[in-house]
Amino acid sequence: MRKPRWRYMRRKLSRKLLPLFAPLILTPLATPVNPSAAMPHPDPATLKRKMTNIRLMRFNQVAYNLYSNMKLQDAGLRFDVFNKALTGYFNMRHNNEVSGKPYITIVDFTKSSNEKRLWVVDVEKKELLYNTYVSHGRNSGNEFAREFSNENKSFMSSIGFYVTEGTYTGKHGLSLKLNGLDEGFNTNAKERYIVMHGAEYASEAFIKQAGRLGRSLGCPAIPMEDHEEIIGTVKGGTAMYIHAGQDEYTSQYLDHVTAMTELVKENKLDAPLPTQG
Repeated sequence: MRKPRWRYMRRKLSRKLLPLFAPLILTPLATPVNPSAAMPHPDPATLKRKMTNIRLMRFNQVAYNLYSNMKLQDAGLRFDVFNKALTGYFNMRHNNEVSGKPYITIVDFTKSSNEKRLWVVDVEKKELLYNTYVSHGRNSGNEFAREFSNENKSFMSSIGFYVTEGTYTGKHGLSLKLNGLDEGFNTNAKERYIVMHGAEYASEAFIKQAGRLGRSLGCPAIPMEDHEEIIGTVKGGTAMYIHAGQDEYTSQYLDHVTAMTELVKENKLDAPLPTQG
């Protein structure tokens, strides 16, 4: 007696499908993944590092927006120098070391003395107020300032952050007292009588005659035709930063986290930063 044809067809179909389904039958089921086990919570040090990086990037964004709005690149000021000056400015504001005047005087001694290497900016109005020549100390170098000192009678320039104080009239006319804030770099400024003043040798005429700007005894001397107006603007508790690009220079005022905290406090950001926790 012949077997029914349908049984024969079923066996034939089973032999064809078995190789296809065998891996599914023989392979064990995967164990469900525990999300908390796969993605452990970062430790506090990692969180702090991430928050610091976020604040640094956000501060750099704010600084670059200011830099661009004031067209400081066109005026010859490098962004990295401006960024440091702005960082110090907001650290000084955080410490209540400057007045309410939103001015920063920036000097870049990495540039030739034949170039205009002093800038005064208004952070609130996003304006460049002045851009002019400034002399360095006679023992700091000739055309370029290469050596710096905080020592008395060194006749060198001192770098770092300062806060401006009051004025007086001396042998150079109206002069501005400066208080150095960076220990080991410029804190002897008052003892050395390092002040901002006008000088005939800080002029284009002197450059044409001597091939470089004239030099001071360490003071940031500026052109006579500008000095009274500039000093009158920045006197009385404003920030000054003298840059030299020296690797050994360090400053507590170059703290981006503190600067960012001050920016947030003063509501100078469009959106709040994330908080740790």
